Amino acid sequence: MADVLFVEYPKCSTCRRAKAWLDARGIAYENRDIVKESPTASELSAWQARSGLPVRRFFNASGRLYRERNLKARLDAGVSDEEAFSLLSEDGMLVKRPIVVGSDFVLVGFREDEWERALCGE
Repeated sequence: MADVLFVEYPKCSTCRRAKAWLDARGIAYENRDIVKESPTASELSAWQARSGLPVRRFFNASGRLYRERNLKARLDAGVSDEEAFSLLSEDGMLVKRPIVVGSDFVLVGFREDEWERALCGE
C-alpha cells in the first residue's frame, strides 16, 4: 500500500529528483501524472487547506502557460480561492509540482528538508 500520493510531471527534472529521493528512502507512493490526470478544484482546495500554504504557492509561476495567461496580474488583481482552484484545475501544467499528499500533510515543490521532516520524521 502507498504511503503517499506523488503528483508529478514525468518530464520535470525536479520531479525525477523527488521520485529518486522517495525511492532511495523506501517510501511507497501512488504515482499520478499531473497532465494525464489533472487535480480537480475540490482536490486542490482540500490539499491547500491541509498544506497550510497560500493558494498562490500551488501555481507553477515559472511555467509557460502561467506566463501566457498573464496569471500573475490576475492573481495580483485579486481572485477568490474558488476562482484560483478553478484556474488550476483547467490544466495540470499550471500546478506547481511535485506534490506529495499524505494523510495529514501536503508538500508542494521539492524542498528536501521539508520532505525529510514530513516523510521521515526527522
